[in-house]
Amino acid sequence: MLFEVWAPRAGQVTLHAGGGAYAMEPDPARAGWWRREAPGGDGTRYGFALDGGPVRPDPRSRRQPDGPDGLSAVTDPGSFAWRHAWASRGLPGAVLYELHVGTFTREGTFDAAAARLPHLAELGVTHVELMPVCPFPGTHGWGYEGVSLWAVHEPYGGPAGLARFVDAAHALGLGVVLDVVHNHLGPSGNHLPAFGPYFTDTHHTPWGAAVNLDAPGSDEVRAYLTGSALAWLRDYRLDGLRLDAVHALADNRPKHFLAELSGAVDALAARLGRPLFLVAESDRNDPATVTPRRAGGLGLHGQWNDDFHHALHTVLTGESQGYYADFAADPAAALAKTLRGGFFHDGTHSSFRGRPWGRPLDPAATDAHRLVGYAQNHDQIGNRAQGDRLAARLSPGLLACAAALVLGGPFTPMLFMGEEWGARTPWQFFTDHTDPRLAEAVRTGRRREFAEHGWSAEDIPDPQDPATRDRSCLDWTEPRREPHRALLDWHRRLIALRRAEPDPGPLSATSVAVGPGGTAVLRRGTLCTAVNPTSAPAALPLAASRPAGILAAWHPVHLPGPDGLLHLPPASAAVLRCDGPAPEGR
Repeated sequence: MLFEVWAPRAGQVTLHAGGGAYAMEPDPARAGWWRREAPGGDGTRYGFALDGGPVRPDPRSRRQPDGPDGLSAVTDPGSFAWRHAWASRGLPGAVLYELHVGTFTREGTFDAAAARLPHLAELGVTHVELMPVCPFPGTHGWGYEGVSLWAVHEPYGGPAGLARFVDAAHALGLGVVLDVVHNHLGPSGNHLPAFGPYFTDTHHTPWGAAVNLDAPGSDEVRAYLTGSALAWLRDYRLDGLRLDAVHALADNRPKHFLAELSGAVDALAARLGRPLFLVAESDRNDPATVTPRRAGGLGLHGQWNDDFHHALHTVLTGESQGYYADFAADPAAALAKTLRGGFFHDGTHSSFRGRPWGRPLDPAATDAHRLVGYAQNHDQIGNRAQGDRLAARLSPGLLACAAALVLGGPFTPMLFMGEEWGARTPWQFFTDHTDPRLAEAVRTGRRREFAEHGWSAEDIPDPQDPATRDRSCLDWTEPRREPHRALLDWHRRLIALRRAEPDPGPLSATSVAVGPGGTAVLRRGTLCTAVNPTSAPAALPLAASRPAGILAAWHPVHLPGPDGLLHLPPASAAVLRCDGPAPEGR
């Protein structure tokens, strides 16, 4: 079989495969590439030695049976026997469910997670969004310190395990999205710098030198990242990718890497005849992220909307520290602004950043599904000192209000695993670094970070303690008990109602009225979602919407009387069918 590797700085490259050593030859057609035919097949272990140095794994390895520092193994993604055809689900109309394989079940494997997929199908979500699955040191971790960007973490089940999981999801009508990290690699097991200029000192990121997207040699680095993205979508029949922290992708070339990537994904979708999408995590609040390429944008299909999360969080919790400060100044106004226009910081001053931030979206020209809205996600839980969820400090009624605003709002909704039943298990920051020095640096760094905010060291979970990961595993007995069972039923009803309503189109198609304390009425198509997150009863005006029936209610309510007011108890929400034209929201 043919072995190839890009190593433009090497004077000689030796292939070690199946116990033999073979001198590789420069590829006359591709500068910097080396190639060699050698015996090999499925399972053959191999690696490359550069200029007589140590044998290193293949940068494009599809499997690392012994972890990031071990030899690569030959595997053919096309050999998996798919049992279920799949036409894909696009982003419009989607309901996403973020899932971490290592803590979704106590076993922490693809196969164990697949056994729980019927729960998600019954819940009604459309896509499972897997957190990163590339190899990282040890067994347990969040996945954002992965290396070998074409491979699958072996303790989860490796490439075959991922394929089995996707196939099982398809059997239940569920799409699969994968979170990928292009902005950095983990600090341990990263062999890319030995092979070529994968990183550059031209730019710097919170993780050190930036991935090389615009310096000499960047053509091959961009091809490496794009090829990896297309391989996930093509070979594992995924529906989309979530791109981690794209604001850290420094690129001064005339065509930004993200525009190049979105073009390649759209071309692959056309060849495969099924929709594919890219969703960015971006801190920039820049409409260009989701603006089509033909209109001068980057052409991504969606992006996470942290501003909506922050506004909703301040309404529900009253927290005001850090980046919540600007939202907490007037939580109801912040919630209204994000529901109507997507971004809160749209050129306004950000006290957290100390300068103006963001640019406005055009609500009439921006499809609402392009923004992903959520009350919780892995970052907003796990990056808290103790990894506490909303359920740790909010009543079931307030959790029901959060669900109503997320699932009844204009954006593509996303739930974090366990949120649907108000899981009380924390989701904490945990690592399994095999390098003792790195392990201690992570431990002390985490404690130092939160000490600056008044936390005692003993109150910060040790990321390296196996108990930290164990505490973060879902408790699957909770959904059988109250109030978890009632919350789960509430989420099922809200999702069913949302999926029965056609996609409303632009942001401006959702009518929004927000009152004191965050009381809100949202009109999306024929659905009116009314929410009262306050501690007092509220009377919300619905006369203009002509409510015709109550479809779901956290506490029993009656249709409005002649005065057109819906009377909601404290910490409650309701969804009504409305027959009149959508009113103008204030």
